[in-house]
Amino acid sequence: VKDFALSEQYGYIHSCPTNLGTGMRASVHVDLPGWTKESVDKLKARCEELCIQPRGTRGESGGQTGCTYDISNKHRLGYSEVQLVQVMIDGVNTLWKEDLEWQKKHGM
Repeated sequence: VKDFALSEQYGYIHSCPTNLGTGMRASVHVDLPGWTKESVDKLKARCEELCIQPRGTRGESGGQTGCTYDISNKHRLGYSEVQLVQVMIDGVNTLWKEDLEWQKKHGM
């Protein structure tokens, strides 16, 4: 059995700082054709405002294909599991509503 560094305040200590605390990454795959047509750079900027991050469905380094994104909470430290999941849910709901508007704009 191995001992692991555990902090009462921050959770398990990892070599990757993004995994401190709960280390929880809540994500969902969602099709955003309107955002894709408008601008992937605009989508990334909007996600930043919403404290979420878009990834391609092939993971962090797999790149983007099509209009399906893996959307997750951006922060890992200083928030409860409930807060992290709620940020992801609220962000995806916002992107979805905005995507419908972009689809109308682009005649999709």
